[in-house]
Amino acid sequence: MRAFREAVEAGDLDAVEALLAEDVVFSSPVVFKPYPGRAITAAILRAVSQVFEDFRYDRELAGPDGRDHALVFTARVGDRELTGCDFIHVDEDGLIDELTVMVRPLSGAQALAAAMGARFDEIAKEAEARSAPAS
Repeated sequence: MRAFREAVEAGDLDAVEALLAEDVVFSSPVVFKPYPGRAITAAILRAVSQVFEDFRYDRELAGPDGRDHALVFTARVGDRELTGCDFIHVDEDGLIDELTVMVRPLSGAQALAAAMGARFDEIAKEAEARSAPAS
């Protein structure tokens, strides 16, 4: 998905969040349970943008109906290099309703899990603040 890729590459996390459906489901490469909702997904993406170093997309693949996309990336977490893929599905409105991330090798996934785990309290607080109704 070109708009998502361009927003991520530009570091424009507000634009990334605007592309997420309210009911998006995020599946992490290091956690079994998926995370439902725009607020938690946006908070996770903001945190991972701080954890990944030297991030770049290398390839983009699209399904024939234009609703399925795969963005292959490389990045580093500390001294661990990893390769990954963002699998994206968009709904009928063109918003991302499924985002699944996979990474390899195991040592890279472990480094990512440790770095994100250390930030998870912050991620949860940000998600809660974003999902709270405005007063």
